Amino acid sequence: MTRAGPEFRWLLPSAVADPELPGDRARPRRTVRDWAVDLCAFLGAALIGMLAADAMHSTPGYSDTVMALDQLVGALACCAVWLRRRWPVGLAVVLVLVSLGAPVASGAVLVALFSLAVHRPFKPVVLAVSSLAVVTSVFQPVLRPDPTTSLLTNAIAGTVFILLVTAWGMLVRSRRQLVLALRERATRAETEAALRAENAQRLAREAIAREMHDVLAHRLTLLSVHAGALEFRPDAPPAEVARAAGIIRDSSHEALQDLRQIIGVLRSPGEGADDRPQPTLATLDALVAESRAAGMKVVLDRRIPDAADVPVATGRNAYRIAQEALTNARKHAPGAEVTVTVTGRPGEGLAVEVRNPAPVGAVPEVPGSGQGLIGLTERATLAGGRLCHGRAPDGSFAVEAWLPWPS
Repeated sequence: MTRAGPEFRWLLPSAVADPELPGDRARPRRTVRDWAVDLCAFLGAALIGMLAADAMHSTPGYSDTVMALDQLVGALACCAVWLRRRWPVGLAVVLVLVSLGAPVASGAVLVALFSLAVHRPFKPVVLAVSSLAVVTSVFQPVLRPDPTTSLLTNAIAGTVFILLVTAWGMLVRSRRQLVLALRERATRAETEAALRAENAQRLAREAIAREMHDVLAHRLTLLSVHAGALEFRPDAPPAEVARAAGIIRDSSHEALQDLRQIIGVLRSPGEGADDRPQPTLATLDALVAESRAAGMKVVLDRRIPDAADVPVATGRNAYRIAQEALTNARKHAPGAEVTVTVTGRPGEGLAVEVRNPAPVGAVPEVPGSGQGLIGLTERATLAGGRLCHGRAPDGSFAVEAWLPWPS
């Protein structure tokens, strides 16, 4: 038999999943509620004991010594009720046995049985002690007969009272178990909700990190290319140097703005993404123009009549794919002509291809992490599309992506 996992414990009966409830064991210090409940239990036991003592006094045949002894035993039994939290089982067993010869302890017995049913599971403790109490209630009238009532009546009355207080205690315990299970379930639900929120936050931060890589890689590559051009051509005309410096300045400013907005989102993930409009396929012309201004030779072949018809998410993914491919072409094939082809229609999907021939001559080393194409593949896959990249036999390099475009 396998052990139940923690996620199913709240479905099991408390006698199996949690045999002891909070409060089953005596607290180091009684609370105000404990004092009030224990006082009521003591008064209830004393009241029943006084009624039993009065009935015994009215019965002839008992000496004053026996009466005094009964009263002493009854008082001690009522005082012992204050120990019911610390030793519920032992107290109940002792009082049941004492009541066999001292009917004035019957009130304390009922209180002890009720407390036992509240603080211990039914099987085997409560069942065994209650059965012992029923047996003693049957034999008690034989040892201490009451002439006013028959033995059968006394036995039935004692059994009924024992069953009633035991059932009442079990009902209280069941209610406490239900409250405890509901509380545990609510706590677990709150924990799971917090974990789901944390997971959603983590996914959002990962998406932001991907966006950061795509955007900053494009900006910083411009900086690297133009800074390298200034380094390798110190004798360039002043106009060309000024133009390259302006592009470096603008790219640095835009990269800094992007970084600030992304860091702001990371610091306050619950406040939403940045307020700047996200790129779409309609902004692909601006990306190509920016690359041309940086000195690249880019040919845009867009065979879509209206870029606004493309869904926003699909257009943004196509933009990011083209942006990263142009960034890679600028780094690894400077001076080569890059062709960007965008085709598709609703229901057939959107295809994006970025192709550049093999570079001519030596290529300056530009550091890179190699994660850009991996990120593009992941982006296309998450969008429900696909992406492949590689070098052709003629030395050219191509990035081909297909994205779903619902009809």
